[in-house]
Amino acid sequence: MTPSTTPGLSRFNAAEDGAARAALRAICASGAWVDAVLARRPYPAAEALLAASDAATAALSEAALAEAMAAHPPIGRPAPGDPVSAREQRGMAQAPPGLRAEMLELNLAYQRKFGHVFLICATGLGAAQMLDAIRGRIGNTPEREREIVRGELGRINRIRLERLVAGPDRPGQGGTRP
Repeated sequence: MTPSTTPGLSRFNAAEDGAARAALRAICASGAWVDAVLARRPYPAAEALLAASDAATAALSEAALAEAMAAHPPIGRPAPGDPVSAREQRGMAQAPPGLRAEMLELNLAYQRKFGHVFLICATGLGAAQMLDAIRGRIGNTPEREREIVRGELGRINRIRLERLVAGPDRPGQGGTRP
């Protein structure tokens, strides 16, 4: 099946605006990102959807980027009852207590310094990799960190969109399958 004929992409393209908006909002909480991605429907192929997401992420204002980040739980503390954050942070689930405690401490220090959660595309990363990442990034300038965060958000959005267009669920009905 070619990317332009995936059932998930076809459903997303055909979904009513409200359902498509809800599916996108579950992927990224930034209203500006949702509006930008929604405005370019229908998408001829998954690659076009991903490119639109990348462009929308790159164009986010500081406020829109903050809106997107505010919806992400801290690493090591997935949102209760949220299977998406639990799946994405799976690498921290079995971390030894000492590593989890250090991650919590660094998360708090990071939030004090930058004013937002430590955002990393955690899919496929182990606990030690995430800990190394926060150790390395906490010394960044706010400007440098903002650009890294934008890149991490873009990667998260892409993974979630890929699940949306590949998944059998319907947009707006738990169908983001991020």
